[in-house]
Amino acid sequence: MQKYFGEETKKALRNFPFSTHPVKMEFILALVKIKKAAAIANFKSGGITQPTKNAIVRAADEILSGKLTGQFPLSSFQGGAGTAINMNVNEVLAGRATEILGGKTLVHPNDHINRSQSTNDVNPSAIKVASSSLLLELDSALAGLIKTFEAKAKTFSKVIKLGRTHMQDAVPTTLGAEFSAYAENLKSHRKNLEQASNSVLTLNLGGTAIGNSVNASPKYIQEVYRELNKITKAKFTPAKNLMSKTGSHADFVVISQAVVALCVELSKIANDFKFMSSGPRGGIGEIVLSELQKGSSIMPGKVNPVMPETLNQLYFLVSGNNLTIEKAAEASQMELGVMLPVIADRLLESIQLSAQTIKQFDQLCVAKVKADAKKCREYLENSTAFATFLAPEYGYDTVSQMVKACVKSGASFKAELLQSGLMKEKDWNAFTKGVIKKLA
Repeated sequence: MQKYFGEETKKALRNFPFSTHPVKMEFILALVKIKKAAAIANFKSGGITQPTKNAIVRAADEILSGKLTGQFPLSSFQGGAGTAINMNVNEVLAGRATEILGGKTLVHPNDHINRSQSTNDVNPSAIKVASSSLLLELDSALAGLIKTFEAKAKTFSKVIKLGRTHMQDAVPTTLGAEFSAYAENLKSHRKNLEQASNSVLTLNLGGTAIGNSVNASPKYIQEVYRELNKITKAKFTPAKNLMSKTGSHADFVVISQAVVALCVELSKIANDFKFMSSGPRGGIGEIVLSELQKGSSIMPGKVNPVMPETLNQLYFLVSGNNLTIEKAAEASQMELGVMLPVIADRLLESIQLSAQTIKQFDQLCVAKVKADAKKCREYLENSTAFATFLAPEYGYDTVSQMVKACVKSGASFKAELLQSGLMKEKDWNAFTKGVIKKLA
């Protein structure tokens, strides 16, 4: 395979020979989109010739179409604010553009590809361009999960069950109400993500080295945003103060924390699913999860909650990524945030993996979950959950004594209540039917 990259990429391969994965292609492709927009902007502002511009655009389009992917071998773990990543893209575009021009005109990585730019404005901007696209995928996955929860809430609207607090008997509810609550909480996180996503639309592109636009003309800055928005079909705008977004990377923390908050919610739902599906004989078993694979290599017939467990681990991973992003952003120095490689890698992973995992949890778990209505009702009727409804009439202390007595004796709350003489069986039946009717 012909190698289009040059000496700076080779130096980086020697300097950072780490056994991590390569720089994420989403980051590379975002950089290529910026380079394509920059080439057109530089031509329109008189910085490069039309043949050079055309060759750069063609080379960029080839990469964006899936070609030349083997030309970006650098480790995602590296120093230098990602200068090596920027130069790798510059060199590949320059090498291929020179070849397109027949080798008669040399396209230079810095003089042409990187013209009017710096690593310090294109790399943060590329992270935001990549994040913007991935956040749309996350939003789509989350919207799908919400829709599935809402559908299941309707399906389970008449499945009466025991509500629990502190893992103890609380009051009656329905499985549909629980699923409806899950949907509503996820809607809130979807709104929070939408608000946080606005920060990725404000770039420091055009700020060059420290944000004061050295070597970037006003004409170039105007055109590069116009072209970038054509390429991405987004609405990126320059920051009011370009230096502010060059020296600070707190925007990435905002996005990361919104993803973490969502994953906290998802992990809580996963924990509920694991509890409600526990069993089949020694647990709760109020819901039944689909068997997706063997649950054990030694215990026959075992079914594990593999998708809820995957969702738990998503939270663990994203939470760890967030701590890395937070510390990397805090390590910004004077006019530059220098820890961009790890921010790019961890943030893009968090967003992308969240979207993928949510989609799987939706399709393989929530959409397939079934209710054991008989078991749900059995737990409710054998619980002390109806006691709360009687407290206003008979008094908290009186009802509390009956609850403690039935727990101690092992008798049902109904039996204890009837024995006390406070209620007759026909009254109990009418009372419980009324409660259940109200809930359903």
